[in-house]
Parts: sequence; structure tokens; C-alpha cells
Amino acid sequence: MNSRNLIPSLIVAALSWSQPGLAQVDRPDIGGPEGLDIYEELTEEAIETTSNWDVNDSLTFIPGYDMYCHWNTDVLFDRLSSKPFHHDTLRIELGMHECDIAMPCDGKLTSPFGMRKGRMHYGVDLDLETGDPVLSAFPGMVRISKYNKTFGNVVVVRHYNGLETLYAHLSKRSVEPGDLIDAGDTLGLGGNTGRSYGSHLHFEVRFLDQPIDPATVVDIEHGSLKALHYDLYGSTFTSSIAARTATTTPAVGKKYHVIRSGDTLYGLSRRYGVNVRELCRINGIRESSTLSIGQRLRYR
Repeated sequence: MNSRNLIPSLIVAALSWSQPGLAQVDRPDIGGPEGLDIYEELTEEAIETTSNWDVNDSLTFIPGYDMYCHWNTDVLFDRLSSKPFHHDTLRIELGMHECDIAMPCDGKLTSPFGMRKGRMHYGVDLDLETGDPVLSAFPGMVRISKYNKTFGNVVVVRHYNGLETLYAHLSKRSVEPGDLIDAGDTLGLGGNTGRSYGSHLHFEVRFLDQPIDPATVVDIEHGSLKALHYDLYGSTFTSSIAARTATTTPAVGKKYHVIRSGDTLYGLSRRYGVNVRELCRINGIRESSTLSIGQRLRYR
């Protein structure tokens, strides 16, 4: 174990096991249920080091602990248990200069934040080739490094201003929970793991587990900060919460089918008695469109 990871890794073990009240299941819209990671047994040195650990140590060593009041190394994002955002306005400092950010990769934006194929896309997709290095955008501490059935190999980093960033579909992870990292440090290699249809990086920015459009924080084209600070308002998360509700609670009177392996527009038209042209019209797609597993298709 390297020296920069010794104390943080013990933090991970101690706090992960001392939080029995925390939900330990990922939400369905962020990857479905996942089993708990099995940590190696603590050595005598580790037991001695963590035996007197208290909340003041957590506040000192764990970024943003005063905001989150937990350090969960298993659940990606737990929106239901996170502290609600009660501020009229909260200013988050991002850096001293516009260049105080490392772009996770050099690729162009291929899919923006927002609604996509009837579902909310909580991050942005950036083009890369399998094996390209993926870098941490800001300094912080690795909270998650694991495999997830939707995100594939995924890393989540918590930063000192309370923001968290997520890096998904990696072919290889190079960090572990508790690692202290700087902006520009390599987190892993780009890839096409999980629910992915080609090599790319899915990149998210969140605060208190709620998604923020990365393009409002970072000038993706030029690889710089949009501003030296980011102002959060009570309404900042309203649109994403409304979109999430809309994708999980269909409107009254409308009927939806969730696409499974083998589904085709022709087969669905026969199953529900709606011709293919009408299916395309009400869903805003073409007859040649590719259906994605998990996509919700309205048929009435």
C-alpha cells in the first residue's frame, strides 16, 4: 500500500463498517442493485490506527464530510438519504484560475446532459479510444472504485468544495477508495464496459448526490472553467428532479413499454395493435431507429 493511501484506506474501512443505517443498494435509475464490496481484514496496524477515530478526524481528513455527514464507499449516489439543499444561494469555489481543471479526456462532446431517448441522461459523454487515460478533473479523494452493471468500471471522486465527479465505462481502474489525488491524476483507462455501445467516457458532476450539467461548470470545448465559482440556487435541481419523476411516473392515460432484448418496432406494433408509423410518431423516432435496452417506448 502506498503512503498516500495508508490513512485514507483505513478511513474507508472504518467508516464503511460503522454506518449500518446507510442504504446499501444503488437506485434503479443509476445502475440497479449491487452487492457490498468485501474488504480485506484490517491488519494489527490498521486496527490500532483506527481504534480512536472520531467525527473530528472525519471532518479533518475526508473532503466535504461536513456537508454529507457520511463516507459511503459502496452506493454511487443516494439521493433519498442525502441532506436536502435548503440554501437560497450557495457559492462553490472552483479554482483560482480558469485553467484550474483537468479535462477527464481530450475527446469531443458526443451526448449532452438532459433527456435522451425518453430517459434522463445525468452527465455528458466524451469521445475517447479504449486505453486512453482518464484524469480527475479536480483534487480530492476517491470514494467509489468498483464495477457496476450499468456504468461498468466506475470511479467517483469527492472534491474539497463538496462536488463529486463520476467517470464511467472504464476498461481499467487505477485507484482505490481513500486515495488522495490531484487534478490531472490518472483514475483509469477509457473503455466500453457496462451498458455502453462504443468506447466513450460518461462524466457526471453532482452536489449532495444531485446532478449538475457538467457543461455549466466546464467549457468542454476549450478545457477550462466557465467561471471561478459556481452558484447553486434552490431551483438548480428542479429540472432534473422533474425529469426523473417524469421518466419513472408515466402520465395518466399513457401506456409505455420498456425495451428488452429482441424487441422490434414491428413486433411491438403487433403486440399492442399500433402500426409502426404511429409508434414512431408518438415517440419522435424513425422506423430505422435503433431501440436501446431499457428505453421506454410509448404505445398509447
